[in-house]
Amino acid sequence: MEKENILGTEKIGKLIRKFSIPCIIALVVNSLYNIVDQIFIGWGVGYLGNGATNVVFPLTMVCLAFALMFGDGSSAFLSLKLGEKKKEEAKKGVANGIMASIIASIIFLIVMVSFLPQLLNIFGCTDALRQYALDYGYFIAIGLPFMMIGTTLNSIIRADGNPKYAMLSMITGAVLNIILDPIFIFVFKMGVEGAAIATSISQFVTFLMNILYIRKFKSVDIKKEDFKIKPSIVKTVSMLGISSFITQMSIVVVMAVENNLLGKYGAESEFGSEIPITVFGIVMKISQILNSIIIGIAAGAQPILGYNYGAAKYDRVKKTLKTVLGISVIVSTVAFILFQAIPDKLILLFGSGDAKYMEFACLAFRTYLMLCICNGIQIPTGIFFQAIGKGVKSAFLSLSRQILFLIPAMFALSSIWGIYGFLFAGPFADGLAFLVATLLLIVEIKHLKRANVVSQTLIDDTSTDNKLNKQIVITLSREYGSGGRYIGRLIADKLGIKLYDKDFVIKVAEETGLSQEYIEQNEQKRTVLAALNNGYYSEFNNSDELFAKESELIKEIANKESCVIIGRCADSILADKNNVIKVFVYSNMEDKIKRATTYYGMNKSKAEKEIERIDKQRGNHYKYYTGKEWKDFSNYDICVNSDALGVEKTADMICKIVEEKEKVLE
Repeated sequence: MEKENILGTEKIGKLIRKFSIPCIIALVVNSLYNIVDQIFIGWGVGYLGNGATNVVFPLTMVCLAFALMFGDGSSAFLSLKLGEKKKEEAKKGVANGIMASIIASIIFLIVMVSFLPQLLNIFGCTDALRQYALDYGYFIAIGLPFMMIGTTLNSIIRADGNPKYAMLSMITGAVLNIILDPIFIFVFKMGVEGAAIATSISQFVTFLMNILYIRKFKSVDIKKEDFKIKPSIVKTVSMLGISSFITQMSIVVVMAVENNLLGKYGAESEFGSEIPITVFGIVMKISQILNSIIIGIAAGAQPILGYNYGAAKYDRVKKTLKTVLGISVIVSTVAFILFQAIPDKLILLFGSGDAKYMEFACLAFRTYLMLCICNGIQIPTGIFFQAIGKGVKSAFLSLSRQILFLIPAMFALSSIWGIYGFLFAGPFADGLAFLVATLLLIVEIKHLKRANVVSQTLIDDTSTDNKLNKQIVITLSREYGSGGRYIGRLIADKLGIKLYDKDFVIKVAEETGLSQEYIEQNEQKRTVLAALNNGYYSEFNNSDELFAKESELIKEIANKESCVIIGRCADSILADKNNVIKVFVYSNMEDKIKRATTYYGMNKSKAEKEIERIDKQRGNHYKYYTGKEWKDFSNYDICVNSDALGVEKTADMICKIVEEKEKVLE
């Protein structure tokens, strides 16, 4: 008897410790990397130096967005192609991702060196901060290629199955930065330039460690010729990593808005422009440590939630969710107490300032982070919805606080109450995001037991009295409402072979921790939200993981038995096999509407639009993962209109072709 996955049996607390602690460490270390410079600059240069780093920081975030796009895209490409057993394509994808990052980093270096003053203006630089920002920015620019390439490689190394090495290289750079900052700032008295040099050297060390790993890849053996740029591969890699790019660029947009509003309304207040820009940047970086801990807790619990939801173990889902929310609220409560009780002590970690500086720091912590407790509910709720496959809700919650609530509130409230209104935009957005998350969570918990995830309803019931003498696999792609799946079932019954469709759902749910409901709703589809539905802490998004696992299963099944496989890009995944017959079934719209309303219960007035929508999603999915057009008949051996002969005779015709294929294989 097969032993059940520990996600479904082990104690919840032990599982959360096992999965969450590594996530927390990685995220907190990454947050500290950005804070170290500001601590030493604050003591060695003063708050204007810190203000300058806050103005330059969005530029590094833009570079990070591209680095993660190529890195996470390459890691997803690697996993997908390895799942398809296409090692040659896999290593070309990795090499092209690295080359794309190299080229982009050189372009950014040239742009930053050539146009740094103009770029700083976009992110709210003031006259008082300008020279510090230029001194810091030019040296940071020198290190950007190392940062970008190192970050890209870091993602790929994790996908290669060595997350410990990836974490080691990152921690090494962070520790070195802590050591070098005081040396360059205090010993060599180089000010903000010294901090930038220390950061660049640290980034170079991480880059060097990751470059040396290329020869140690376990999954692929990358050669010199693999680094030849192929635009089609770079495009695919970029699209696979687009979710990471969007996430990072949304942060850049928020930071640009914040700096410009702080500069504008700060100048109209008693604090001036520079104090708000400096202090707020520090406040956000400290609050990011809080968020990193909460994200780490929830992200670590994601596979536990997904697996047990898929296994219909709702008590374990509720217990896991309750534990995650409880720990997260404790963390956010401790942070709230610190922000309210000792904001002056927290800001002093980053150097001292005059009375106005300290006054605004206390005001910013106590006002902007007034409802930070809400993060203990809002962030885990978004990750919970992702874990159970509610992609729309997850994407909405992850973007709503920053984009939908915060930015409009900043503009509206600051226009009324100036710099004070800007600060009140924080609790407004936190409170609203909390209410939305709580409402969605309550509704979901009430409906939890009604989730349609019972595996017995998913099994493909077909006979397996094999009438074939040779091993043959029939892949069957079909338009929605064409009767294609029923034709596949008839073929399987007539030939006495297995039909694979819903069985994939059960198997993939077991192996990925994704819920069966999520898989049913999201496989073989590609929507706009798929680009946003990535995890907070994952190598690639759920859609890519789903495709990779299904590809592995398709390969395994095709190697061991004759069968009919419905959809899932199987024709492309098995394209190199000569014992595969690739079928595409289509139909005219009138008959598709008739089938959809008769057999699927679809509303007749909306049927045509719904059919077109589903087919478009299938086409997008097919093109995204194969690079080919779904309805290009040259992809298939047989393309048949199911209405020409009817489904029964269409199945008979395909069976006869299978018999002829047997003769060819003899």
